[in-house]
Amino acid sequence: MAFSKFKDKSKKNKAKVFAPGQEVSSWVKLPSDKEVIGIITQRCGGSRMIVSCMDGKTRNCRVPGRKRRGLWLREGDAIIVEPWEFDEDKGDVLFKYTPNQVAKLKSMGKLDSGKSEF
Repeated sequence: MAFSKFKDKSKKNKAKVFAPGQEVSSWVKLPSDKEVIGIITQRCGGSRMIVSCMDGKTRNCRVPGRKRRGLWLREGDAIIVEPWEFDEDKGDVLFKYTPNQVAKLKSMGKLDSGKSEF
């Protein structure tokens, strides 16, 4: 009797097949009103980092507790930052872009392509 690795043999375990010319990710999350796109310039330890934002400011950002284990961040990653209401020099990290999404942002003109990180 053959045993499978998974208990159920549903479609969630099958590999996804894309047609030629079909994009893997056709959408890119854009920042809302108060949110800003930024690039991590320096890790400060713990869940803190220095982020250079597209609005021209440099912010000291942190990863909130609910996302601390889910987000793995390095220098040069593109992220969405939500500045704090009472202190514009600090913010929270909300989302990390994948390399495909970064390329799409560049083609849309939302990400500054003058940066040397990408």
